[in-house]
Amino acid sequence: MTVAVTGSMAFDYIMSFPGKFADHILPDQIQILSVSFLVDSMRRERGGTAGNIAYNLALLNQPVLLMATVGQDAPEYIAALRERGVDIGGVLQLPTEFTASFFVSTDRSNNQIASFYTGAMAKAGQISFANQDYTAIKVAIISPNDPAAMVKYVQECQELGIPYIYDPSQQIPRLDRADLIKGIEGAKILIVNDYEFEMIKKQTGLSSADIQQRVETVIITRGEKGSLIRTTEAGRGSSLSFREIHIPPAQPSRLAEPTGVGDAFRAGLITGLMRGYPWEVCGRLGSIAAIYVLEQHGTQRHSYTRKQFAQRYREAFGDAPELEDFVSYKK
Repeated sequence: MTVAVTGSMAFDYIMSFPGKFADHILPDQIQILSVSFLVDSMRRERGGTAGNIAYNLALLNQPVLLMATVGQDAPEYIAALRERGVDIGGVLQLPTEFTASFFVSTDRSNNQIASFYTGAMAKAGQISFANQDYTAIKVAIISPNDPAAMVKYVQECQELGIPYIYDPSQQIPRLDRADLIKGIEGAKILIVNDYEFEMIKKQTGLSSADIQQRVETVIITRGEKGSLIRTTEAGRGSSLSFREIHIPPAQPSRLAEPTGVGDAFRAGLITGLMRGYPWEVCGRLGSIAAIYVLEQHGTQRHSYTRKQFAQRYREAFGDAPELEDFVSYKK
């Protein structure tokens, strides 16, 4: 069984600002904000939420179907993912478009200011789950993408009976209240960071309890504080029990660049879910996957064997019975 990954495919233009953004912003003049930051480095990297998640799933030996749009400038990117082991059968290449582009500046406190050019992503709605072998999909993830495409994928997953993880993240402000609530209500898991969770509450008018009642599991990532998993589980008879699990962060050997860390976390978590591991192990797999990205400049430059990955898990969190299965797992 495979994981279907939808979302953006993009080229990331990653810039480094040697100071702090906060030192150049006047809070009492925010209504007339006009700032310019002189960066001291820039790199062009392969990225996008779907590309990053798919890359990390392939590293973890998890079968993955990539469903995303790219432009005329992406043949090498697609070839690299295919070589890594990603099924690119769901990728649509548009010869008259350019691939989406993500421009991000990071200051020395790891705060970020970003802009995104949609490019080929604006036509992601041309891809459909109905045109894939959807009976082989065990779970899909609907990550940030063209908003209309995200709404379409929610509808298709619900109609076709495909369990899905809802990850609206950066597109929360562009999704209206009804679409956000529908995406949450039909999802197996809602996953966002702590700031995005507050944005969802503001956008929908729902409280934390309201959201929890509409989705089985809510996962909130909290950066260096780790992550929080809130899940409703079946108890005895027809009763339901609520459980809150705190997942600690893993400690990186160095801090390089935070872009793509959340995508790697999702891949590690999903890998555990696909193999039936407990939430505690799934979350920790996500924490380990995340630090490999945090330690590198670029979202798809890291590599490891599952044996190396399992060793880092043990160093960070101690042993777990599931690690033996993780290392020996074959597609």
